[in-house]
Amino acid sequence: MPRLPDFPWDSLVPFGERARQHPDGVVDLSVGTPVDPTPDVVQHALSAAADAPGYPTTLGTAALREAAVRWLGRRAGAPGLDPGAVVPTVGSKELVAWLPTLLGLGAGDAVVFPELAYPTYDIGARLAGADPVASDSVTALGPRRVGLIWVNSPANPHGRVLPAAHLAKVVAWARERGAVVASDECYLELGWDAAPVSVLDPAVNGGSLDGVLAVHSLSKRSNLAGYRAGFVTGDPALVKRVLDVRKHAGLMVPAPVQAAMTAALEDDAHVDQQRERYRRRRDVLRPALVGAGFRIDHSEAGLYLWATRDEPCWDTVGWLAERGILVAPGSFYGAGGGSHVRVALTATDERIDAAAKRLSAG
Repeated sequence: MPRLPDFPWDSLVPFGERARQHPDGVVDLSVGTPVDPTPDVVQHALSAAADAPGYPTTLGTAALREAAVRWLGRRAGAPGLDPGAVVPTVGSKELVAWLPTLLGLGAGDAVVFPELAYPTYDIGARLAGADPVASDSVTALGPRRVGLIWVNSPANPHGRVLPAAHLAKVVAWARERGAVVASDECYLELGWDAAPVSVLDPAVNGGSLDGVLAVHSLSKRSNLAGYRAGFVTGDPALVKRVLDVRKHAGLMVPAPVQAAMTAALEDDAHVDQQRERYRRRRDVLRPALVGAGFRIDHSEAGLYLWATRDEPCWDTVGWLAERGILVAPGSFYGAGGGSHVRVALTATDERIDAAAKRLSAG
């Protein structure tokens, strides 16, 4: 087993303890974990499928795969996909961590991910014994052998949206070199100031899914983080490679969760309602941060505000903790985040209002 870095969130514990000492309690905006109820339509589907004595299939039910394809056609600009090239995953983090291994990558293969990024892209490369490379420019990679390129739009932590033309250039570059492009799209339905584009959109892939995978999660858009519900789709040949290894490894999504996912993907109303909740919270929190002297960079989509006071990020974390507000230091996501903090919108209306009040008090 390769040596892995220390789990970064452990270093935030003392600041959480400090924030919890506030007389009105902590406002925890450090982790993007949903706090709103799981939709009734999903809970009912889970309950109705609770009698599940047999093993689920790794491929997933036909109903789930067809629901995913219909959703991608409606909401992701990707019509006519093959339901046979959809595989449910145990949330998206599991797939992110193990995709390099599932693709058979190893020593000498570069796994490329953004310079500011979700740390699990790096971890996945290390687990496979591949070379983790943080780079925002494919042209800067030189002659090295690239096995996998991760793109993330809307991005965690900073909410940047990559335009279709940029994504198309990445796909074209990867195809010339036989690399796979994997697009982490778990915030796709949460665009605010820009419209996110899927790698499955023909405007990006030229009408061909060769060498392309898209990873989706229901955690944010449907409040299903506790269900561990995601899926991967794209190039049928690549999906089959992933599926074949997953069968041997016993990586199966429980049958009741598959039924819940099917219901969630068929219902757009609850997603629109949740999106409006996050919009209202963003509309409260963003001006409160600006009024307290912060600058918000990017943040045109997703569930986070990428905020800075142009000082070391841990100083900002401490300043906010003194006011009972806990956020994530930007350094968790790469060296380029050293002067930013990531502020999540995933708190109740009451807690968001409390944070805004504290910020306005100085």
